[in-house]
Amino acid sequence: MFRLWGKIWKDNHLLKDTVYEEESEDTRTHKVFKGLEAICYELDLGVPVWLDSNIQEFQRHAKVRFHQDSFIEQIEFDFLELEVIEEG
Repeated sequence: MFRLWGKIWKDNHLLKDTVYEEESEDTRTHKVFKGLEAICYELDLGVPVWLDSNIQEFQRHAKVRFHQDSFIEQIEFDFLELEVIEEG
């Protein structure tokens, strides 16, 4: 089971969150990309662009924050945070 937790934060408050779950034998990278798309759809957001800093942060901590510079449209929150909460 692979689980990815998506959270929207503003002023240090959690506004919305959702969890993406998948049990396929796909690669971790594909699961993360599919999870990001599903989470953004669920939260009614455009899918952010992965910057080099996002990739490095995710590889180190299995957690990443997408700020305004990763989104094409204007966002009404401080950041979208993705965190892997289960891999197996």
